[in-house]
Amino acid sequence: MLLLLLSVVLIPAPGSGALGLNSTTGCEIIHPPRDGGIRYRGLTPDQVQTVHFLPFDYEIEYVCRPDREIVGPKVRKCLPNGTWTEMGHASRCLRTCPKIHLSLENGQAVPRGMERVPVEGTWVEYHCNPGFRLVGSARSNCTKVGRWSFPKPICELRRLISTGRRAVHIGALFPMSGGWPGGQACLPAVRMALEDVNRRRDILPDHELRLIHHDSKCDPGQATKYLYELLYNDPIKIILMPGCSSVSTLVAEAARMWNLIVLSYGSSSPALSNRQRFPTFFRTHPSATLHNPTRVQLFKKWGWTKIATIQQTTEVFTSTLDDLDQRVKEAGIEITFRQSFFSDPSAPVRSLKRQDARIIVGLFYETEARKVFCEVYKEKLYGKRYVWFLIGWYADNWFRIKDPAINCTEAEMAEAVEGHVTTEIVMLNPENTRSISNMTSQEFIEKLQKRLGKNPEETGGFQEAPLAYDAIWALALALNKTSAELVKKGLRLEDFNYNNKNITDEIYRALNSSAFEGVSGHVVFDASGSRMAWTLIEQLQGGVYKKIGYYDSTKDNLSWYNNDKWIGDAPPADYTKVITTFRFLSQKLFISVSVLASLGILLAIVCLAFNIYNGHVRYIQNSQPYLNNMTAVGCTLALAAVFPLGLDGYHIGSGLFPFVCQARLWLLGLGFSLAYGSMFTKIWWVHTVFTKKEEKKERRKTLEPWKLYATVGLLVGLDVVMLAVWQIVDPLHRTIEEFTKEEPKTDIDVSILPQLEHCSSTKMNTWLGIFYGFKGLLLLLGIFLAYETKSVSTEKINDHRAVGMAIYNVAVLCLITAPVTMILNSQQDAAFAFASLAVVFSSYITLVVLFVPKMRRLITRGEWQSEQQDTMKTGSSTNNNEEEKSRLLEKENRELEKIIAEKEERVSELRQQLQDRQQLRSRRRPSNPSSRDGCAADNHFTNAAGPVPTLYQPSLPLVRCLVSEQADKLGRSNCDGSRVHLLYK
Repeated sequence: MLLLLLSVVLIPAPGSGALGLNSTTGCEIIHPPRDGGIRYRGLTPDQVQTVHFLPFDYEIEYVCRPDREIVGPKVRKCLPNGTWTEMGHASRCLRTCPKIHLSLENGQAVPRGMERVPVEGTWVEYHCNPGFRLVGSARSNCTKVGRWSFPKPICELRRLISTGRRAVHIGALFPMSGGWPGGQACLPAVRMALEDVNRRRDILPDHELRLIHHDSKCDPGQATKYLYELLYNDPIKIILMPGCSSVSTLVAEAARMWNLIVLSYGSSSPALSNRQRFPTFFRTHPSATLHNPTRVQLFKKWGWTKIATIQQTTEVFTSTLDDLDQRVKEAGIEITFRQSFFSDPSAPVRSLKRQDARIIVGLFYETEARKVFCEVYKEKLYGKRYVWFLIGWYADNWFRIKDPAINCTEAEMAEAVEGHVTTEIVMLNPENTRSISNMTSQEFIEKLQKRLGKNPEETGGFQEAPLAYDAIWALALALNKTSAELVKKGLRLEDFNYNNKNITDEIYRALNSSAFEGVSGHVVFDASGSRMAWTLIEQLQGGVYKKIGYYDSTKDNLSWYNNDKWIGDAPPADYTKVITTFRFLSQKLFISVSVLASLGILLAIVCLAFNIYNGHVRYIQNSQPYLNNMTAVGCTLALAAVFPLGLDGYHIGSGLFPFVCQARLWLLGLGFSLAYGSMFTKIWWVHTVFTKKEEKKERRKTLEPWKLYATVGLLVGLDVVMLAVWQIVDPLHRTIEEFTKEEPKTDIDVSILPQLEHCSSTKMNTWLGIFYGFKGLLLLLGIFLAYETKSVSTEKINDHRAVGMAIYNVAVLCLITAPVTMILNSQQDAAFAFASLAVVFSSYITLVVLFVPKMRRLITRGEWQSEQQDTMKTGSSTNNNEEEKSRLLEKENRELEKIIAEKEERVSELRQQLQDRQQLRSRRRPSNPSSRDGCAADNHFTNAAGPVPTLYQPSLPLVRCLVSEQADKLGRSNCDGSRVHLLYK
């Protein structure tokens, strides 16, 4: 059945509407080739069925069925003469043959009669390289059914043909080019190994190993193609040997489906160690994680427990760092900082500097290493305080290579990298011992160099060549052991196929238990199939890498040369040692303030004793001595709070600190409540009782002492309740404030962390807000009351003006000191000085203002002596109420005397005015008897006693008030509010 594919593009070309499909001019439509079709541009399938002629310049394109290729012209064009181009050459769709026959291992395949791909009629001629003999047909034709007429031949070594040994084929992929052209040296090394193994009669005596390989170009896509050619083409391969981590990942994942063992010679990715993902994978190239045990050994040797890392964000470095993280945790080492970057390392390097990283593991490629260390130089992240660990696969002069991507000079780069340590997998046995092939490592290198015939440094994979050589020996020894096991089961190696899992399991067990001395060192595989090898440790000293030791991870043996050198003559510390120091209060300041507080306490005791001793004196009694006693006691408590306020870790341990905190709070709180509360109570009651203008009300009002004491008790009780709730709900405890680290001038590896002890609680700000708010309102109210009562004069509380002055001073000091102390909380000396001196000065001021005037009065006037003498004579003291009345009368008499003096002065003024008016009238009126009589009538009057002087006129209110006989009959309202009767003692 013929299936024709007509691919029609439905986007018409310009002018396609005028194709002239019904015209008889143009080129007659032609038929497609067999097994093919024609693509008509701009025509639908229905139009193609009806059209007979196509216009000039119209093009058609031939297409073929799958697995076929057009041979001949693929495109034809309609010419002006009505014919199609190249009609003399037929276009045919022919079957294609597999391209695998176009290449020959160890030989050449020369195709004939082929244009683009091999099709029917193409043939290939085969020729082998010198030293090899062609096994199979020298020519193969591509038939019309798409198959080659003969199987692909093999080029074999001539001397192996006559042995009669059965061939065991190995499929290999060598990267001859690409990202890592390791096959350039690894392929010759493998061939050397095959020759050496096949020459031995004690290893696989009945078999010979043969190699079938392709160039993977280190490209997974290219490797996929050759992998399936190896698997689907004869002969069967008993094992696969890829190179490059990316290619090995692909091959190892696919090989499990064919029950194939994979043995890699050039893959370092840690991801390949995953046994669940790659169950049949082995490698003679150690994993990149093999550096990590060596690094951990060095960390232990130099006593480092804190390290930092910086890595390039690629899979191999990420996996390596994850493995390192696990290993250092098991060793009790911590990765404190972990930085990564994609292309620009400047920000991560700065971050390492800020985080004080000292021991830094760098995982990145060589080009990125130059960028990193240029930034390291700029940030000064090198020298005797730092150690860098790098990978040892860089070129020895990698930091001297000019790189346009950096802006650092060669000298700057050399300074930045000096002293760093590298770890490198040992790929060539450093000891001069003979391997299983009876060659030393140096003999192997000399033999390989002769085979390469060019400079080893210009040959890709030269360092990994010993690993490829030992891979063949590992395989040969495993197959030799497997062959012996299979004989016991009645099987042979040549019975292997992709469905026989039993033989695969035997090969797996044999490889897993491999252990021999190779040219690369001791060959052994770990549980994940990775090679266990030695690690070379080098240090850059004076711009040259020096070997300082080896580490054998299989035996956990560190070989040390003791030639490591350090800029600071010793390995640096792995972190800046932080010395915690407490900021203690200045002892001179504490002693000075304590002396002042002690003197203040002594003064308070003297004042209290004085007040108690003279409590019977009337002057002292009128000052409410019990309130003054409370004030003295409160000042004593406040002054006593200075001592716990200055106690810190210098004097007491951390266990006693909460008790000191409570002592500070209670002493200050109760001291303030007693001292200020008693003064506030006096001012409050003076304002309440004695600010009324009416004298009668003042006389009626009596000051009851119990009300004063109740007011003080209320204030103290509120404080006790607040402090008790604070202590129970959220008690004060010791907290530590940390400051910025300080670097001493003597030791750069040590930093000082200053700390300061505080008394604090969980909701400290809330409690302080409540406490300060309550006390602040009392202070402000006290200032207001003191101002309101400044002009009040009363003998019931005779020292209220002194109390007001003390309140002014205490309030100002407290209102200033409280916020300043909170601001200076982190400066222990200043905070203590402000707080303690405010307590001391306010206490001093209060005691001096309240008690010193009383002492002075009693001393200077001797009032207590007269009181005592009167008591001794009469046997009893004068009644307090009568004394109060007598004092009131004296005061009233003094006030009336002032009023009389004012009135007399007024009378004199009025007399003068009357005389002036009399004279004025006498000048204006004529002098006649009637007038004179009238004037006499106006200016004089008579009574029973005779004529009265002109000034005296009883009808005048002022005169009436001045006459003592009339004064008793007149009220205050008739005398303009004045009381003018005289009182005499």
